[in-house]
Amino acid sequence: MRIYEGSPRQDWEEVLRSVGAYLDDQGMREILFVEDERGFILQGLRVEGVTGAWADAVGTAHRVTVRVEDEQVAAFMDEAIERRGQPPRETPQRYESELRVLGRFIDEHKPRDLFFFEQDGAYVLRLSHVGQAGTKYQLYEFTHEDVVGLIAQAPALRRGAGGPAAEPAAEPPG
Repeated sequence: MRIYEGSPRQDWEEVLRSVGAYLDDQGMREILFVEDERGFILQGLRVEGVTGAWADAVGTAHRVTVRVEDEQVAAFMDEAIERRGQPPRETPQRYESELRVLGRFIDEHKPRDLFFFEQDGAYVLRLSHVGQAGTKYQLYEFTHEDVVGLIAQAPALRRGAGGPAAEPAAEPPG
């Protein structure tokens, strides 16, 4: 990740967790995440005008594109740290949880940069690695069930970092 180049540890887990909280707060769905030189470009659908579960109109979906620069990511991460241990927020925590576990997977692979998109809770990630032969890309697909499984494993992985409960995440199918 460019904002952490030269540091001893890439921390996509924390970055994506905090970006996920931002996406949750914005009410975005069906996201696209692209890394660029200044930060990230996020795109998703925002449904507006929802009046209730039994309303005649579900709302209107608008495609929203947002540039999130490195300084904003740092602020998101600070806000996430401040929220820990507090009562849950009113907004659903879907992306905060999902992107956190994907971030952990990405940290294990240490890519040069990444691109991913989500649809209906399933994710496709493209990670790039630079070597002597040039840039290579690897695709990973996570079904909704894969992501739910990773979220279920997360507490044991945090508790037992390095211990028997801290088995590395299995390569996703596909």
